Amino acid sequence: KHQPGSTWEYSVSTDVLGRLVEVLSGRRFDQFLQERILGPLGMPDTAFYVSTDKVERFAQLYSATPGGKINVADASVSERFVNEPTFLSGGGGLVSTTSDYVRFCQVMLNGGELDGVRLLSRKTVELMTRNHLGDVPRGWGSRGYGFGLGFAVAIDHTRSGLAGSEGEYYWGGMAGTGFWIDPMEEMIGVYMVQVFPSTAVDHRERFKQLAYQTIAD
Repeated sequence: KHQPGSTWEYSVSTDVLGRLVEVLSGRRFDQFLQERILGPLGMPDTAFYVSTDKVERFAQLYSATPGGKINVADASVSERFVNEPTFLSGGGGLVSTTSDYVRFCQVMLNGGELDGVRLLSRKTVELMTRNHLGDVPRGWGSRGYGFGLGFAVAIDHTRSGLAGSEGEYYWGGMAGTGFWIDPMEEMIGVYMVQVFPSTAVDHRERFKQLAYQTIAD
């Protein structure tokens, strides 16, 4: 897509990392996640598909119409998440709950530890959440953000035009979900919406803006 070193491009690199985890650990990717991350952190509702005993809790997915309204999405879109997949993607495909995802965000905000479980070292979290692009422009996504090891990282809010703090980091999901973690404010934001294709980015940014406007210290 670009001359080497000229532009950063969001790609299938995280999918490749998922496969490397399998090779190096000798475990299927879902088994590794359960044994090393989801189980220890107490995230019982996060997996690559919704088991039969939890289907009744599976949120309805919607699709956007050209007129700006939403309709119930075609059943085939949701059905892919109630059957065990053949491809365990490192870059996407997990389903979860708000409470589970807050625990994931909290362990990052805490520097790699939660409820006595140490998942990552503090220095590893610092490395993951630092901009690694240098002067290479980010060819995709919000202005004013670079990219770390798995997260977009705020580097210049005068360019993004969004409220936040230097060093805040975020990412989003396929159906418009999103989260951000702000170490400076000790703040987590989790936004859960179910619209596919994702048309909720503007709403997600409004939610973030309103959250920061409530800070009154």
